[in-house]
Amino acid sequence: MSFAGGCQCGRVRYQADGPASLRVCYCRMCQKASGGPFMAFVRFPQAAVHWTTLPELFKSSNLVERGFCRECGTPLSYHEIGGPNINVTLNSLDDPTAIPPTASFAASQKPDWLDHLDRLPNEEIDLTGEAGFVNNQRG
Repeated sequence: MSFAGGCQCGRVRYQADGPASLRVCYCRMCQKASGGPFMAFVRFPQAAVHWTTLPELFKSSNLVERGFCRECGTPLSYHEIGGPNINVTLNSLDDPTAIPPTASFAASQKPDWLDHLDRLPNEEIDLTGEAGFVNNQRG
């Protein structure tokens, strides 16, 4: 199976081929890196991911480096230093619905309120009809 993705501004793009698995991580480091309650990653063998422009790297610990776009800040990858795999962020994929989750990590650090989100009142939004709205995201 083949996947494509990239950052918000379009500066960094990638193509990934081969077997993939989706994992969700609730650890505090992933919460900080995403600004959200979890990060979802699609794991590929490192040799299967081809970047058109390499992302910038931040060594978030002595074991892990995280890739991001230096222009728009989009989180793009998670890699265990020296490991055989690279994980791209799920929502950086052009089609983030293409693969279902297979595992989760650090569920003990999951915020309690996350289980209740589906019960909140929902208000759909569509900014495309707003006067002056311009979407600067690419892809």
